[in-house]
Amino acid sequence: MMRKLSLLFAGGLMGAASMLVLSGNGLMMPANAAGTDTYKQLSIFGDIFERVRANYVEEPEDKELIENAINGMLASLDPHSSFMNAEDAADMRTQTKGEYGGLGIEVTMEDELVKVITPMFDTPAEKAGVLAGDLIAKIDGEEVRGLTLEQAVDKMRGPVNAPIELTILREGADKPLEITVIRDVIKVQAVRYRAEDDIGYLRVMSFTEQTFDNLQNGIEKLTEEIGEDKLKGFVLDLRLNPGGLLDQAINVSDAFLDKGLIVSTRGRDDRDTRRYSARPGDLTGGKPLVVLINGGSASASEIVAGALQDHRRATVLGSRSFGKGSVQTIIPLGESGALRLTTALYYTPAGVSIQGKGITPDISVDQTIPEELLGRDLSRGESDLRGHITGDEEDEEGSGSIAYVPQDPEEDDQLAFALSLIRGEKTDPAFPPDPAKALPN
Repeated sequence: MMRKLSLLFAGGLMGAASMLVLSGNGLMMPANAAGTDTYKQLSIFGDIFERVRANYVEEPEDKELIENAINGMLASLDPHSSFMNAEDAADMRTQTKGEYGGLGIEVTMEDELVKVITPMFDTPAEKAGVLAGDLIAKIDGEEVRGLTLEQAVDKMRGPVNAPIELTILREGADKPLEITVIRDVIKVQAVRYRAEDDIGYLRVMSFTEQTFDNLQNGIEKLTEEIGEDKLKGFVLDLRLNPGGLLDQAINVSDAFLDKGLIVSTRGRDDRDTRRYSARPGDLTGGKPLVVLINGGSASASEIVAGALQDHRRATVLGSRSFGKGSVQTIIPLGESGALRLTTALYYTPAGVSIQGKGITPDISVDQTIPEELLGRDLSRGESDLRGHITGDEEDEEGSGSIAYVPQDPEEDDQLAFALSLIRGEKTDPAFPPDPAKALPN
């Protein structure tokens, strides 16, 4: 089932909602030759750059000026095109790989200190004795106060086998604890899974290089744990999933399909159109499937939801997705970093663009929002982004919906509805899907 796409482009994960492709050699189709007017405009840019360097009230950094000028040009195109300096490009590669040199802890910020949510199983942090609830006050002797969470996390990451000293405040301890942790390769779990009695629950957190392997492992472990004869079906949770690798979105879709088109991408030139189809072999053996989406489901998540919905393989439940249907190509620029440029739009098997529209669920189920979050903007979609590319199907209703998933499964209205559908406790015309309405293969 697992495939490696022999494409000029591979995918990547960036920020809150991205579908990225990576150019292997940085070579692109040549554009039309620039005219005289273009070179005049470039001359104006050079003139302004020199005047700013010479006359601005404070001496500016040349590198910063140029990077900001480039990003200004790219930001005028759409919200997802940008320049990544060498540090940002390296961080993007780490995210897409799904592994890094680090400690293996999930953290948040509390009272200006880094709070350990949980140490991951069998990681350096767990082995060194770091516990959930610990507060990290110093990293290699440097105070955490004054750092952002991102800065603190960057300091804890580093070369494999390199030691790091954490000063920890622990409830019940009469003085700070000094714990030395030896960094190791940390593989981020892209898919989390658990048994909900007789139903397998699979939550895809992100689409990295680890996603398909994690998914396949989850399906196998849940089938073994529940028992194939007792297993009634699966819930595939794509809520709050920002997207990621294109090939992983295809592989995840393929895991539940025997045949048919999964997604197509179309660029400015008709020659750039690409189509990706499923191969025989449904890893679940055709078990009933419900896919959960909400306003935080974007890009790669929407590819999966759209493919399984169009082929009537799954019932899509929840609320309208983010609506990001554009593809960004990552073009390496050597030591300077990389260019992230929007080069195509993707289309579901039915030929529908979800850019600015999103995936509409077969069954709409709203999630109850806690009182402390009422009044906050939790439903910003692609159609709300300034300068976004207008999609073929975009209308006044726009894309996106509430992007909230409660931490306590007992409070999860959408999950409860999905489980009840599979068990037959609730009924709906959209479940199970009618194969007769599926796309012809």
